[in-house]
Amino acid sequence: QPQLVQSGGGLVQPGESLTLACAHGGPTLDYFATAWFRQAPGKERESVSGISRSDGSTYYEDSVKGRFTIFRDHGKNTVYLQMNSLKSEDTGTYYCASIRQGIWRQFLTEKNPSYVTSWGQGSQVTVSS
Repeated sequence: QPQLVQSGGGLVQPGESLTLACAHGGPTLDYFATAWFRQAPGKERESVSGISRSDGSTYYEDSVKGRFTIFRDHGKNTVYLQMNSLKSEDTGTYYCASIRQGIWRQFLTEKNPSYVTSWGQGSQVTVSS
């Protein structure tokens, strides 16, 4: 199983930007797709974005489309989530997740956390004026 180490996050004002990083230890990105989830206080963990290992295709939930960008650096074995035009409703703990590439299509139909192989430790993002 990959070990995921997150970095980034913090406190920003509405309209500002942050970038989260998710470094994969152990098995490389070659075998796993990566997704980002977030969880606000008192709410369930929800999918945000993801990137396929096989073709680099991406998805974004409607709430972040046009503002967030997911991309990967194979040389650094790291996946990033660039977050622009942040809103107060983006506040929460963000988790990166690895999903076996073989079940990526199934994951995309539900984006259920039960498909996740490994989780990062979480990064707090707070958007407040």
